Amino acid sequence: MLSKKEKIASFQSSGVGATNANIFGLPFNTDESRLIILPVPWDVTASYKYGASKGPESVFYSSPQTNLYNPICPEAWKAGIAMEKIPQQILMLNDKLYPEVNKYRHFLQNGGDVSKNRKMAHIRDKINRASGYVTNEIEFLSKKLLSEGKYVGLLGGDHSTPLGLIKALSGKHSSFGILQIDAHSDLCNSFEGLEQSHASIMFNALSLTGVKKIVQVGIREFSHEENQRMKENRERIKVFFNQDIKESFYEGNTWKSICERIISCLPEKVYLTFDIDGLEPSNCPSTGTPVPGGLSFDQAMYLLDLLVKNKRTIIGFDLVEVAPGSDNSVDSIIAARILFRLSAILIKTNNLA
Repeated sequence: MLSKKEKIASFQSSGVGATNANIFGLPFNTDESRLIILPVPWDVTASYKYGASKGPESVFYSSPQTNLYNPICPEAWKAGIAMEKIPQQILMLNDKLYPEVNKYRHFLQNGGDVSKNRKMAHIRDKINRASGYVTNEIEFLSKKLLSEGKYVGLLGGDHSTPLGLIKALSGKHSSFGILQIDAHSDLCNSFEGLEQSHASIMFNALSLTGVKKIVQVGIREFSHEENQRMKENRERIKVFFNQDIKESFYEGNTWKSICERIISCLPEKVYLTFDIDGLEPSNCPSTGTPVPGGLSFDQAMYLLDLLVKNKRTIIGFDLVEVAPGSDNSVDSIIAARILFRLSAILIKTNNLA
């Protein structure tokens, strides 16, 4: 068996990616990699379209087509990037719950009152317990990897999936900020009675002591409740609404100046949460809750690269809400390139390559 050094020496980084290798066609296993990608095939809390549970697998199989050269960190791949195997227990639980989730959502959409229906209350409680189980599993595995000196990125799944990783990082880092690229603010106390919904991830993150600041970018859909929460938490939540960004851009401000304003709100340590629906819908046509507007792919990548130039340290990241669609093409191909860029800037800002 080749050592990591030997694998690096023999690997053709400009060649055709091997589909029987690990993510991005790289030859590394999780033991010898500095960055571990955790796949979480879970979208039980999706409120419109399902499919994000298939995201990790589809991105994995699209990833060997990703060019491994990136000017921001040309040899990032040498640090070792590997994805854990898709957890079948979580996937089976996800698929098992689908019929009950559909009944529950249909009941709500038809004006049902869960407080007056024991069967629906039982389904709600079952979903909440299952979501808690997933969060605990990811937190446990993340803590284990972090204790081994690894860095962790997460590939969802719906946007509820990173909570366990953020909890683990909050235990390791006493103070950090979250940069959230998203169409939605995800600040609901609960959504449809679900305490760990995709629409509640940032609300739940606010309860963690390590999270000192949340900077949201591209937000263009939020509720009255969420708007009030933003106003009540001005010191911890800074929102760059999509409309404000576009108006500033149309009125002559450069994208660089807007990005510098965004980054200036962040502390030195940053966790990145990238919901693919933060991009224009043409980049993610199969995502669960697409919204008109959003960042272009190039705008988002420029913002990520500028984090490096502005001396921010990326302590972890997630990429969520990727659904492969019927032809498994656009969404997964674009997501694989975002995932590699996230990996490269984490590796660069932590001097791993």
